[in-house]
This record gives sequence, C-alpha cells and structure tokens, in this order.
Amino acid sequence: MSLMNLTAVQLGQKIRAKEVSVQEAAQASLESIDAKEDRLHSFITRIDRKKVLARADEVQKKIDAGELTGPLAGVPVAVKDNMNTKGVLTTAASHILDNFVPRFSATAVERLEQAGAVIVGKTNMDEFAMGSTTETSYFGPTANPFDTTRVPGGSSGGSAAAVSGAEVPYALGSDTGGSIRQPCAYCGATGIKPTYGTVSRYGLIAYGSSLDQIGPIAKDVSDCAAILETIAAPDEKDSTSIRRDSYAFTKSLTEGVKGLKIGIPRDYFGEGLDPEVKKLVLAAADVLKSQGAIVEEFDLSLVQYAIPAYYLIACAEASSNLERFDGVKYGYRTKDYEELHQMYKKTRSEGFGPEVRRRIMLGSFVLSSGYYDAYYLKALRTKALIKAAFDKAFARYDVILGPVAPTTAPKMNSSLADPLKMYLSDVYTVSVNLCCLPGLSLPCGLASDGMPVGMQLIGDCFREDNLFRAAYAYEQARGPVVSPFAREEAAK
Repeated sequence: MSLMNLTAVQLGQKIRAKEVSVQEAAQASLESIDAKEDRLHSFITRIDRKKVLARADEVQKKIDAGELTGPLAGVPVAVKDNMNTKGVLTTAASHILDNFVPRFSATAVERLEQAGAVIVGKTNMDEFAMGSTTETSYFGPTANPFDTTRVPGGSSGGSAAAVSGAEVPYALGSDTGGSIRQPCAYCGATGIKPTYGTVSRYGLIAYGSSLDQIGPIAKDVSDCAAILETIAAPDEKDSTSIRRDSYAFTKSLTEGVKGLKIGIPRDYFGEGLDPEVKKLVLAAADVLKSQGAIVEEFDLSLVQYAIPAYYLIACAEASSNLERFDGVKYGYRTKDYEELHQMYKKTRSEGFGPEVRRRIMLGSFVLSSGYYDAYYLKALRTKALIKAAFDKAFARYDVILGPVAPTTAPKMNSSLADPLKMYLSDVYTVSVNLCCLPGLSLPCGLASDGMPVGMQLIGDCFREDNLFRAAYAYEQARGPVVSPFAREEAAK
C-alpha cells in the first residue's frame, strides 16, 4: 500500500516503529502532490521541497532522541490557507492577500508543529471561507477526487480534496457554517467541527468570529480524534478559547453505542433532500440501531429559520472583520489612486471577489441604522430560539443524526450562478455553528452516480465523546470509501 493511503495514525505508527522514515513519508506526499495537482488543484502554496525535507530530517532526529512520541510525529499535513503560517504565504484565497507572508503561526498550526507534523502546503478554499464549492477562490477552483467535473464542497474544499485524493494523510480545515463537514461529505472524507472554543482561533483569518472553529479533516474517525487531541487546548491569546475538563477524545472510540440515544429530526428528511441521500443516511441509522443504539424520530423545529439567521449574523460579522483589509498595512494596494478614500475604495473593489463583496454589502446593510433591529437583532433572537430547540433535544438524546447536505456534490459552475441555491446547501450544517455545538461528518456510502454521501452526527456542547463513539462504531461496520485518486495511489 502507498504511504499516502495509510491513515495518519497508521503512518505515525510505522514511523515510530522505524519501518518508514519521516523523510520517506514526506517524499511520498510530495510525489503524490506532483502527480495529481494538475487535475485536483488542492493547493494554493506548495512549500519548497528542500524545506519540507529539511523539516523531515529535524523531526526524525527528535523522534530518534525520544523527544517526539505522539501519534502524528513525522506525518505530513496540509493547512487551509486562512491559517497563518510563519514565513509561508497565507492568502485566504483572495487577491487582497496574495502577497501576505505572516510573521507568526496560528496556535493550531504551532501545536501541530510541536507534535512533529511536517507541513507540505497550504490548501485552496473559497475566498475568505465565503462559499460552499471552493469556486470563489482567486486562484481557481479545486476538483472533487471522485469526479473532477464536480466541486469538492467548501470552504475547506482544498483540504478535503487533498485528503480524499491521497495527497496527504490529513489536513486542517475551518468551519463557519459547515465548511469542514460539507466538503468531507462531498469528497468521502471524515471531519469534525468541535465545540466552539475547543481549538484556539488565534491566527485564523476571521470570517464570523462567533461561528468560526478549526478542526481536522482525515481518512477516518480515529485520525480525527488523535488530531483533535493534538490541537485542542486553552489559549491565552484567544479570549474565546475554553479550558475543558478532558481532551482525551481517543478514549471514547471503542466504547460502543449500546444504550446510546440517537434522535433523527423529521425536519431534516422532508422536501429538498435527495431520495438516495435519505436512503443511505437512514440505512446508517439502522446499522447503529443493530449495534444497540436507541434510535427515534423527533421534531426539532425552527430548521427553516437557520439559513436566514446564519447568513445575517455571518455577513454582519464578516463586514466588520474584513474592514481591516484596506491596502494600508499589508496585502494588495491599488496602483491608480489620487487620495486616501479613493485608495480604500479601489483596493477593496479590486482585491475582493464578487461573493465577498456581496456578503460585506449584506452585512453592512443589516448593521446599518434603521435595519439593525429589523434584521440583525431578529437573527440573534432566532439563534437563541434554535439553541433552545437543540437544548430540548439533547435533554432526550445523546446524538442527533442526519444528512450533511441535501445532494451529492454538484457539477462545477452550477452553484455560482444561483447564490441562494448555494446558501441553501448549508441547511443541515449552519445550526451547529449558530449553537456552538460539535458536529462530525463521515461517509455512509456511494450514490448511484458514484459520488459519496455523508451523514452528520451532532452532539451537545463538549460531548464530542458521543460523536466519536457513534462514528467509530458505524465506521467499523461500513468498510472503506475510496476515491479513484486513492485507488490510483494504491496501484503504484
């Protein structure tokens, strides 16, 4: 088997057992990227080969000296391009940052490096994480490893494609309204958006500050648990990070689901859901039921209000967060201007893409005088009602199970022509971010068109353990879901 078809934990075990060197693992990743990037375009920035191999040598020496003993030591990783990486171009897939090289790394990136990770590149994404297809990137779209005529989802589409395409064993993504879970569903990968505050947001280029959360994208559930253990920690540089009682996520993997109460919202299985997606997700619920879980249907309510509430809040926060990109301190600056305000206007008009400009304008509108109460404040009240509905559900159930997206991955160029259709594709994921809940996506089979379908497990705040229990139990029964690019890697 090719090294890039191993999970991150499996590859780490081989490195610690001296069956594989860190340099061999890094070399395998670099060669796989070289062979596939023309077709996938998962990366915006690929770190220089000499630097990657020098880092591999450095990590190998620390492993040999017994300084690095963790499960991810020596394993190659890719990082979504909205996380600062010291000395490495970080663009958020935007023209306005296409020359920005940060002087510090995000805390999550630092924690990976301290654990011995070898970063091989920065992955493509929707510009400033605004989009659901990775087509709004200034650097061009990423292709889906199951079918290169389809999108990989977004905004973490580059990270999901790199993992599914066997370019790297795992990657970091960020999730504002489903941006880890939805691309995982489209690409047949596994990913988790943890409880808000579990992973530091320091060094993450902000989209919606009350919604953004960093999380792992990997080949299986065990990898996600091990990666989350590595990057999760309180951080004095992030006032929203939280000190949890336990970060031992891997302990819950093998606890089984006997007696676990799983609720299936009827609201998630109505109009708009593709029949094949519905069939595969409900079949996954039957598998968990056969293993001893208690599975019931229930009414969640308020689902129809999640999309408008989310986009009003997210765009309002985005209009504030993106105010800092003005051409003065860093990033792109227009060349043709006469005075300061003209420089601001032209820099932002030229530097931001159409989807980002659309959301900034919407956010500025709902925060403006005369509309704040009618739109933004009402969205905040709706958010509180949605959270109350989830609280009521979690008083009865340990886990909520449903689809990740209404359909399999759409064709390229089919979503951007209709932004509203793209927004509605997030209908099952945005509530998790509004309510600060953890959500995990994993494949539950292939549709008749050969594309993967993802199911979503949602837990109460700080109860990732229940998600890992259910996901691992199902995964062991399901068997592998492998992309054509991964099969290509295995055939080498």
